[in-house]
Amino acid sequence: MRATIFLLFVFLQLSGFSQSIIHGIVTDKKGVPIEGANVYLDGTYDGGSSNEKGKFTFKTSEKGAQTLIVSFISFETFSLTADVLKMEKLTVKLREDVNTLDAVTINAGTFEAGDNAKVTALKPLDVVTTASALGDFVGALQTLPGTSTVDEDGRLFVRGGEAEETQMFVDGIRVFTPYAPSARNIPTRGRFSPFLFKGITFSTGGYSAEYGQALSSVLLLNTTDEALEEKTDLSFMTVGLGVGNTQVFGKNSLSVNASYINLKPYQELFPDRNKWNKPVQALSGEAVYRFKFKNESLLKVYGAFSYTDFDLVQEDINYTEGFRFGLTNRNLYFNTSYKNSFGDGWKIATGVSFTNDYSDMNVLDDKIIDEENSAHFKVALKKGFSNRFKLNFGAEYFVTDFKENYKGAINGNFNYGFDNNIFGSYVEADIFFSKKLASKIGIRGEYSELLNEFTVSPRASLAYKSGDNSQFSLAYGRFYQNPKNEYLKFNTDFSAENTSHFIANYQYVKNKQILRVEGYYKKYQDLVKYDTQFSLPTSNYSNLGEGYAKGIDVFWRDNKSIKNLDYWISYSLLDTERDYKNYPTKATPGFASTHNLSVVGKRWIKDWKSQVGFSYNFASGRNYTNPNEVGFLNNKTKNYNSVSLNWAYLVSQQKILYFSVNNVLGTQNVFGYNYKNTPDVNGTFQRQAIIPNADRFFFVGFFWTISDNKKDNQLDNL
Repeated sequence: MRATIFLLFVFLQLSGFSQSIIHGIVTDKKGVPIEGANVYLDGTYDGGSSNEKGKFTFKTSEKGAQTLIVSFISFETFSLTADVLKMEKLTVKLREDVNTLDAVTINAGTFEAGDNAKVTALKPLDVVTTASALGDFVGALQTLPGTSTVDEDGRLFVRGGEAEETQMFVDGIRVFTPYAPSARNIPTRGRFSPFLFKGITFSTGGYSAEYGQALSSVLLLNTTDEALEEKTDLSFMTVGLGVGNTQVFGKNSLSVNASYINLKPYQELFPDRNKWNKPVQALSGEAVYRFKFKNESLLKVYGAFSYTDFDLVQEDINYTEGFRFGLTNRNLYFNTSYKNSFGDGWKIATGVSFTNDYSDMNVLDDKIIDEENSAHFKVALKKGFSNRFKLNFGAEYFVTDFKENYKGAINGNFNYGFDNNIFGSYVEADIFFSKKLASKIGIRGEYSELLNEFTVSPRASLAYKSGDNSQFSLAYGRFYQNPKNEYLKFNTDFSAENTSHFIANYQYVKNKQILRVEGYYKKYQDLVKYDTQFSLPTSNYSNLGEGYAKGIDVFWRDNKSIKNLDYWISYSLLDTERDYKNYPTKATPGFASTHNLSVVGKRWIKDWKSQVGFSYNFASGRNYTNPNEVGFLNNKTKNYNSVSLNWAYLVSQQKILYFSVNNVLGTQNVFGYNYKNTPDVNGTFQRQAIIPNADRFFFVGFFWTISDNKKDNQLDNL
């Protein structure tokens, strides 16, 4: 018995001598002790935690080289591989984790609309419940700062740029014809249904080197990755009918929707100022197929088709019988994208799009047929070398084949067109110096075969988190874009138009409140000029145009101060001048307003089972040329004002009755003037105001959702 006790004592003594003691201190970069850090040897049960002074100590019987792990929430995990005998008096300084929710974000010039964004200025529901938008995501974005109200057009005009300077992408792939066709002074709409998208990124400047061929802005639309349940949506509207269906089968899902629009019944009830030989009829459909592989990679195939047909005669002071315009348009768009993550932190995103757009137009007695075939091929790679350094790079190829057949009643028949192929590549790095300081630095190169020109576009952004809820950002970028089709079809001896952006941004975000203030300066160079009233085959073209745009944008959103009320206010101050097109001198273009203001409010009224909405849009007067006075763009229109209301009433959880009225007060807005081509006997040029085709627009719809989940409805789509 004594021998057994003696042997056990010797064994314990030997065991004690074979153990090593690991000890040290854990602090942050400033030397402040961290209490509660988890410290252990990887692959063992040996470890402990730091005390209030940051100190830790524990014993281990492990031998040789081992890996020590130190982790604590909001800090990057520390690891040290060394001999356990040397793990004494360690000083471990943890670095802040730059991927936490309260870390700095690079956001100069960018608005996010999506639930997955760190900072979201708009949500998917906002995009389609804004009273003035009429269910069009473009209309909702026009309530954000940086946009100008050009109500007779309907497209996005951003920070002194024309609508063609904004490009749209679906899942990173270019959309060449994003707007539905329309007649002059009748606003167009975006082609796509908003409920297919999970998020929208609207960059008003300073956007990534991944995107090119856009002088002012890019709009990124991301389709939903996964359908969670099967359902059917039915729509009955004063302007037409709609149906949508989603099917889920295993890792596959398919969403299909279609709509038919016919404005004849509406126009019989509410006639406008045009004579409609054939009221607008439109048929459109979309489908998106998704397949998720076992390795979590994702394949999406998106297709859209639209057909539009109308014929009308508009009042025009220079045509006694009016100005006739007829259009038959069909548009086919395909987009396929694939995303995958593979070894060692690599990610790949690739895709291709194809667009066929065909328009048969009657303009007065002339007939014009335009056909454009375009394609986009893209491969993008990402690699996270660490939490603090991420590299993005890729290449893409754009193909455009444009043809026009002009049959003039007097001038004869002509054929125009061009083929343009553009190769682009980029590389960009995200660098996080700390939780408070980050930058994005990139460069893009493009070669245009048509222009025989290679361009280089540097891009850079810097963001600093100044407080728990605030940050400052700076951005610079150079951007190139080929001249518009209406010029290239007549002449190809051009250089790419270009602009430089400088942006300074401040953002404050706290508890359902957002404040953004952003100043910018844009310098335009190599803009297209010509020497005739309109761009013609006989015009003399050059790249001698130039211009600038500068201003301040302010955005405030509050979903906290008043119960059940969500509202936002946008204000833009714009100072811009250009010398381009046929301008005889530098001047503020007729589409630009110095002041733009939007106020949007939404409130859920539980007792009424209703959501009510309000929108107010203001824009200061725009320039126009009065030939009865000396000068160019020498007068201004009166200010633009419009108030819109909407009301969504839940008849039952899955049945919604929806009302909206645009310009409810019937304000007589004026967009400019048409002047007589020749003066009267007194030498005066008579004029005609360009005004909306109707004083108000009324919309009534009934929306019914059918699904196993009885709580679903189409409120998200209104």
